[in-house]
Amino acid sequence: MKKITGIMVYYYFICHKRLWYFAKGLNMEQESELVEIGKLIDEYSYSREKKHLMIDEKINIDFTRGWDIIHEVKKSDKLEEASIWQIKYYISVLEEQGLNIKKGVLDYPKLKKKTEVYFSEEDRVKIKEILLNIETIINREIPPKGKKVGYCKSCSYFELCYI
Repeated sequence: MKKITGIMVYYYFICHKRLWYFAKGLNMEQESELVEIGKLIDEYSYSREKKHLMIDEKINIDFTRGWDIIHEVKKSDKLEEASIWQIKYYISVLEEQGLNIKKGVLDYPKLKKKTEVYFSEEDRVKIKEILLNIETIINREIPPKGKKVGYCKSCSYFELCYI
């Protein structure tokens, strides 16, 4: 069984086809200008924080305040639902490791905005369902059909899907 990462949970909410390509090792993001902008925002924001804490090769936490609040830095809030579930997955993994996480925070430095994310018992059940669905998607022989939506044109996988 392949380890499910935080980015896979994020992609699950954005596009199942993108998730499948990523899980198969087709990482198109190194060529994306938008990803580069996001990396620069991450690099130059919150410079006093200890950043990029990789846990169990599954999650990469942007930074923490103590070990009870975790932060994820994002360029935009356009895909906030995906970001919320990504950070909820981080909380679930950390709780499995025995940590008591009060909350997650989505930081949008460019927007000067923060969104607090809390993890409930209902979320714990939903995360298990999401992980089973991700397993099903990534174990397919061929990619699932994509749904063409507004952000497809800015996706690093656009040419692979539609050209």
